Amino acid sequence: QVQLVESGGGLVQAGGSLRLSCAASGRIRNYYMGWFRQAPGLERELVVAVGRNTVYADSVKGRFTISRDNAKNTVYLQMSSLKPEDTAVYYCATSPLGVGQPRAIRSYIYWGQGTQVSVST
Repeated sequence: QVQLVESGGGLVQAGGSLRLSCAASGRIRNYYMGWFRQAPGLERELVVAVGRNTVYADSVKGRFTISRDNAKNTVYLQMSSLKPEDTAVYYCATSPLGVGQPRAIRSYIYWGQGTQVSVST
């Protein structure tokens, strides 16, 4: 059982930056991690996943960067050049390596509660 807690969301002006954190209750060295987001009225979508490789959604390439600190059991999402369309609830999620595929939302077993990111014009 892994518990995930996101933090770092907030309100920022377009063009600004935020860094989200996802702290895991257990060791995540052998887990792949993903950040997802869900805007009102839309389906939850993959932002970035990191396992043996890193995959970014086209909409965030060059603006968002995922990193992980296995010693702290924490994953970060650095978001820069934010746009109003980035407004959403952001979730981190994880599953053991070898279970499912990091790109597939249905592969993720453990989810955080989400953190709101709002980008104003």
